[in-house]
Amino acid sequence: MALLCDGMKELNIPLSGCMCPAIGPLDPSMKAVGTAVTVETGDGDNFPIHVATYAAEHDGYVMVIDGRGFTEKAYVGELVMGAARAIGYSAIVIDGFVRDWDGAVELKFPTFSRGLMPAGPTKKNPGKINVPIVCGGVNVQPGDLIAGDCDGVCVVPHARIAETLEKAEEKLIYEKKRKEAIKAYIDAKASGLPLPQLAPQWVLDMLEK
Repeated sequence: MALLCDGMKELNIPLSGCMCPAIGPLDPSMKAVGTAVTVETGDGDNFPIHVATYAAEHDGYVMVIDGRGFTEKAYVGELVMGAARAIGYSAIVIDGFVRDWDGAVELKFPTFSRGLMPAGPTKKNPGKINVPIVCGGVNVQPGDLIAGDCDGVCVVPHARIAETLEKAEEKLIYEKKRKEAIKAYIDAKASGLPLPQLAPQWVLDMLEK
């Protein structure tokens, strides 16, 4: 995921597409990638989340929920996670809190939130589904690419997916070369051979300036 963020940085996409660091996976092993289905709600009300869950099959989609960072109630728990998984969602990302950590981990359903809160949600208002939202400080449109892992969550604007992937591929090639250079340095040092240049060329260029 970091490669996507680096790609967006090169393209001057705000915040490199990264949601705030408070939003992370319930378990470090959780990873997700998919197309955004957006939900807008607040005050711990999860009725719109139920609507988004049962409205249609969403194989491979990620439900992204603007819960406005509400801290007093959990928006979803094991039952909603299980239903979303059964419907076909690949993950849930929520600017708010969830509960049933053990159930979520047992389901192996990637869930990203601000943390855990045992108090249950309310069910009152319809909210909004598939509208532009803000989640974790980042604008999210329906159809955007969502990626998440142990580092956090990022959002790639739909219109810029291709160029972001191209920049990410360039960074991947660069990182592969850097890893090879580091290994060559380690091997030379262990063998008592002359040490190759380890600093990247861009560092040397900046030092010259």
